[in-house]
Amino acid sequence: MDIFADLHLHSKYSRACSKNLDLENLSYYASLKGLKILITGDFTHPDWFREIKQKLVEVNDGIYRLKDSQEEVFFLLGGEISSIFSRQGIVKRIHYIVILPKFDLVEKLNKKLSMYSNLRSDGRPILALDVIDFMKILFDIYEKAIFIPAHIWTPWFSLYGSISGFDSIYEAFGQYVDYVTAVETGLSSDPNMNWRLPELDRFSIVSFSDAHSPHPHRLGREATLFRLNELSYSQLYKAMKEPNEENKILMTVEFFPEEGKYHYDGHRLCKVRFSPEDSKKNKYLCPMCGGKVTIGVMSRVEKLAKRPSNFFSENRPPFKRTTPLTQIIGQLLNSEPTSKKVFSYYLQVVNEIGPELDILIDNFDQDLMKQKYSDLLECLEKIRREEIILEPGYDGEYGKVLLNFDNHQDSKKVNDLEDKKLFG
Repeated sequence: MDIFADLHLHSKYSRACSKNLDLENLSYYASLKGLKILITGDFTHPDWFREIKQKLVEVNDGIYRLKDSQEEVFFLLGGEISSIFSRQGIVKRIHYIVILPKFDLVEKLNKKLSMYSNLRSDGRPILALDVIDFMKILFDIYEKAIFIPAHIWTPWFSLYGSISGFDSIYEAFGQYVDYVTAVETGLSSDPNMNWRLPELDRFSIVSFSDAHSPHPHRLGREATLFRLNELSYSQLYKAMKEPNEENKILMTVEFFPEEGKYHYDGHRLCKVRFSPEDSKKNKYLCPMCGGKVTIGVMSRVEKLAKRPSNFFSENRPPFKRTTPLTQIIGQLLNSEPTSKKVFSYYLQVVNEIGPELDILIDNFDQDLMKQKYSDLLECLEKIRREEIILEPGYDGEYGKVLLNFDNHQDSKKVNDLEDKKLFG
């Protein structure tokens, strides 16, 4: 079976997250997106863990669903965790996704972690614990736990982050590097950028949303398409850690990395945005205030990459760069993606044509779409041909994917790899 998964999201118990992030809303919006598997998120939070334990029932090995739900949406027990620690006198900050198959294993982990953090303070706990020490705890509890370094390039909290990360995955995880299940691109990078590091050749590359809201322009905005022999924790683990023809990653659905919050360097307060080349010329300083700019993902990739930007890996699953359907419809209707008008149109489209992710990967009835929604089809074709304008994100500001080419400065057209290389 081929299924879309989003294994990085949060609950209503995480800071700066929507209060609508409950299991019912996640299940409903996932069905519109075409997502079959979600992570519960925030499984270390006592109140949220109690809620998921009450509301979910196990239907197969490590696979859960809402009791009495009519939606064909399933959950895995997991969440994102933050470690802030000092190693050799240098402060490191790293986020990672952890997934376990059973409630009793989660309880064992939470009991251990409560020694290092007030788990009730945030859905994504902050541990004063070296990530290697965390991994020792985790894999002592369950050797086949899923461990995925999250959004590995973002500046502040990641594996390769410019501000507090490492220069090598081996440096970061030491003797536990073999336990890493996969690495997550994050919104500001795509697989092609990650292929440029030979040290990542042995690790699967996945993409998920890091959603702080269940709305369709957040949930599943990045996703991974898996082929599984059966819907189970063990088969999903194999698809990432030990892929074969029956259990593997088929593709990922990606943001245009320019749309992410940290693609370029810059200083948000002064509205200064730099390409890696311009940032280097300016000695990584803001020309307005003289302070240091936040060094973004593209600059960091350029610093650590051993391969050219046009490097193509034939052994990797393909990927497709796109943008959420409500954002496309919002531009079509000249309205915000969260407006009632846009959501009403969105519901009509997915009910008549099919789930959003199928639409975004061109798996839909072209004739029906042309007959019912010809303007939307034209927008999708523009994006497929990459006939768009991108305003790169920087220093915490989302970038923009623009379908109207008029009157936009400091933008660029995408032209990195040929469609046939990206989409298979």
